Amino acid sequence: MSTVSDSLLSIIGQPQSRIDGPLKVSGRAQYTSDIDLPDMLYAVPVCATIAGGRVTSLEFAAAQAMPGVRVVLHRGNIGRFYRISGNSMETGFVDEARPPFEDDVIRYYGQYVAVVVAETFEAASNAAAAVKVGYEKTAHDVSDELEAKGEPHVQSERGDAASAFDTSEVTLDETYVTPVETHNPIELHATVAQWDGEGYTFYETTQAVSNHQGTLMQMLGLPKEKVRVISRYLGSGFGGKLWMWPHSLLAAAASRQTGQPVKLVVSRKMMFQNVGHRPTTQQRMRLSADRGGKLTSIRHDYVNHTAIADDYEESCGEITPFLYSVPNLRVSSGLVRRNVGSPTAMRGPGAVPGLYALESSMNELARKLDIDPVEFRLRNEPKVDESTGLPFSSRHLVECLTTGAEKFGWAQRTSEVGSMTRDGLTLGWGVGACGWPGLRFSAEASVDLRADGTARVVCGTQDIGTGTYTILAQLVAGHTGIPLDRIEVVLGDTMLPAGPISGGSAATASVIPAVLQAARAATDMVLARAVAVDESPFKGADKDALAFGAGRVYRKADAVEKGVLFAQILQAAKMHAASGKGSAQGGFDDPLKKHYSIYSYGAHFAEVTWQPETARLRVSRIVTVIDAGRILNPRAGRNQIEGAVVMGVGMALFEHTMYDAQSGAPINSNLADYIIASHADTPALDVTFLDYPDPVFNELGARGIAEIGLAGVAAAITDAVHHATGVRVRRLPVMIEDLLVERA
Repeated sequence: MSTVSDSLLSIIGQPQSRIDGPLKVSGRAQYTSDIDLPDMLYAVPVCATIAGGRVTSLEFAAAQAMPGVRVVLHRGNIGRFYRISGNSMETGFVDEARPPFEDDVIRYYGQYVAVVVAETFEAASNAAAAVKVGYEKTAHDVSDELEAKGEPHVQSERGDAASAFDTSEVTLDETYVTPVETHNPIELHATVAQWDGEGYTFYETTQAVSNHQGTLMQMLGLPKEKVRVISRYLGSGFGGKLWMWPHSLLAAAASRQTGQPVKLVVSRKMMFQNVGHRPTTQQRMRLSADRGGKLTSIRHDYVNHTAIADDYEESCGEITPFLYSVPNLRVSSGLVRRNVGSPTAMRGPGAVPGLYALESSMNELARKLDIDPVEFRLRNEPKVDESTGLPFSSRHLVECLTTGAEKFGWAQRTSEVGSMTRDGLTLGWGVGACGWPGLRFSAEASVDLRADGTARVVCGTQDIGTGTYTILAQLVAGHTGIPLDRIEVVLGDTMLPAGPISGGSAATASVIPAVLQAARAATDMVLARAVAVDESPFKGADKDALAFGAGRVYRKADAVEKGVLFAQILQAAKMHAASGKGSAQGGFDDPLKKHYSIYSYGAHFAEVTWQPETARLRVSRIVTVIDAGRILNPRAGRNQIEGAVVMGVGMALFEHTMYDAQSGAPINSNLADYIIASHADTPALDVTFLDYPDPVFNELGARGIAEIGLAGVAAAITDAVHHATGVRVRRLPVMIEDLLVERA
């Protein structure tokens, strides 16, 4: 393991403003829908108005004849798309496997049945509205009551959970339900496709340019070099923009047929139909413990809905096997098909709904045992990952809980329902723990140290609004001493060295070794030239006696200030730049995970206020403590956790996509009716990072943090709601109607 240098730590771990901030606030940062190419056309899809059946007729002559309309594409004239060979992080991944217009079968409301291409967006929209579609309807099902058929799939098992439950002193058997949640980033999904006669350039709203390229090349039947994908800036994605969706293929076909670039921007309504969502989950939790508060068994049996033609599993049980010490455990899963678009990853897929159920059941069992819920968790802290027997690379959940309890003032909590008040309001306090896997994927990067004294770092990953531009600049600045404002970062293009996806909280951990390796190779080249160039003051010196720091080459025996600016060395060598390349390996089958259990941990403490006279419930404050290794940029890191916690408030109290049983359509498919947490709903937030670098994972000891801040929040809030009101809500979101009942 490498020792982290003082120069690196002078930048890494320090709060930094985002280097791309000025571009965004000035409007110079170009998002996909900002792209304006010469002779560009506009595409608007026609969406099915039934949720089950088949298309029997398509009348588009009137639409085709409207002014400005170039073509109406449908199954009969769009050409052929292919299916991908199989989902792979390296070669292509989709959640909706069926290409658009592959058959006449309608499997969900909003499914694309045609697309209009016109000279203006207005003309395309008007013509799309004029297309008439005939259907033969069949029965459909969009209900949220889930009953899996067939044998469940056992995900993890040890001991005999059923027997232990049946013979235990204290048991809990409850079911927890999370609804459909829809991604609602401000930036809509969009594609600009440009066919040049041989290949495509795509401007995409994507969290994974390389994976997008791999998927498109397969589905379009083109070699890799004929498909370029660009995504310089993203207006957030939250998982919904990880994989390619069918609208990209529609834009591609339209550009190929017209010979002009085509822009297709998905509408807000289509965001609820065509580009994924977090599925409904139904989770039965059976926990047992002895009177001393030691867990004796956990059974976590969950099902989620998926699309008619796709097998999406929300891995709700991925954290359950190792979060607590328990000798008997069984986790199983099942799928229930519904007439909805394919679900997809949403911030913290699996763990977020899964930990809502696990942590809620832990809180309920603690109350049955009459043990403080924080103490209950501490009594069940494991020494190793009991699902694998592997040691933890780094685990400080106990400190997350104790630190959070101290900062929150947990010792003043009285356990009786409704027993705490402040300013005439009833208080409720709740807690929830969380975990998230330490993930890293393969990455490549290059660094140029240029003769004008600047540096350039490039990587084919992307910045989805989380600060990746700044992190890469920090890494190069920390190694070389070149100021941040002298470092150019280039991301978001498949022509660059291959980078990781921006998902799973993995991007930062993935690029660290590749960028540092590239920076070291570049500085090593400068040192090599310093001892070889005639005009260099270090001509003939031993290269090992030199060092690179503060943007200078200097003798290790001297102070860095006595050195020479690296630009002078390069100018003397008549070089434009000293370049270095770096790479790192990773993936879901990361060999490191054969030796260590690698996860981040945290704890959330929530306070709600309840005013029964007016039925007003509000989350008033949340204290969060996170153990995620070294935090590279505390300013951006805190922003990530705060944003995730606010999403947790939305999950607990507001977010719920509802479907019309008769039509199958999402009813609240707009930002007026789909309620998310606003500024007015944001509680006082207190975020603490524990400083325990994880050198097993990478040399800086950094793990990802984007998802973990959301996991566990809803359970802390619903427990606080029970503490204040006496009502135990097990189906999210908490509704005022739930609270207008007698205390349970």
